[in-house]
Amino acid sequence: MAKIDGKTVWITGASSGIGEALVYALDKKDCKLIISSRKKEALERVKSNCIHKENIAIVPMDLADITAMPEKAKQAFEVFGSIAILINNAGISQRSEIAKTDISVYKKLMDINYLGTVALSKSVLPYFIQNSSGHFVTVSSLMGKFAGPQRSGYCGAKHALHGFFDVLRMEHESDGIDVTMICPGYVQTNIDKNALTADGSPQRTHDAENQNGLPVDVFAKKMIRAIERKKYEAYMGGKEVMGVYVKRLFPRLLHRLVLRSTK
Repeated sequence: MAKIDGKTVWITGASSGIGEALVYALDKKDCKLIISSRKKEALERVKSNCIHKENIAIVPMDLADITAMPEKAKQAFEVFGSIAILINNAGISQRSEIAKTDISVYKKLMDINYLGTVALSKSVLPYFIQNSSGHFVTVSSLMGKFAGPQRSGYCGAKHALHGFFDVLRMEHESDGIDVTMICPGYVQTNIDKNALTADGSPQRTHDAENQNGLPVDVFAKKMIRAIERKKYEAYMGGKEVMGVYVKRLFPRLLHRLVLRSTK
């Protein structure tokens, strides 16, 4: 197991939720951290809550601006001279039925959750190849392994991430590069409040399932263990995790179970 203590880690979506919890957990492990999101003031707040503020660097960015990713990667690598782990955590969710959803919502979901993450990872890849080491950690979802109503665009983007990063692992394992896909179930964050509805506006309310999910600090600890073990995929949550295995063996049964749980 490769301990994460003292390593240099770049975390996107670090201004709230899972990303923020990871910052605090890794700060306690003496990691050097580059933290990114669109919200610079929120990143400053997160940094101010850390113990080792001298080891925290802020690189604001918007994943939707894919042309900016090469320059952002250059900035990030110049901060501490190298990066051991990139944690692709930033993203948005969705709560709307297919028939009612504007196509612009699907584009935004793909631009941020898929293309933005791919563009950033491709910009980091040459540095990892040059160093003959590096670890891509991408926060997907259990919805990247199966599906649920009102999450069509979110599921599509998360499924796409698995395809891309599975190939990246195959093509660059010989370069000393690792890939871990993290698949959360229900976690107590604001991802549900910020989820896009049919017209692109945020939902603004919490889902009961999310608020009864794993506490975010507990999730962060589980995620760090999966990173240290260099798992290919890690499924984290409550009973919803079983959906991955039911889908694999009994897809019709999962279809019925999911529909029953959403009524």
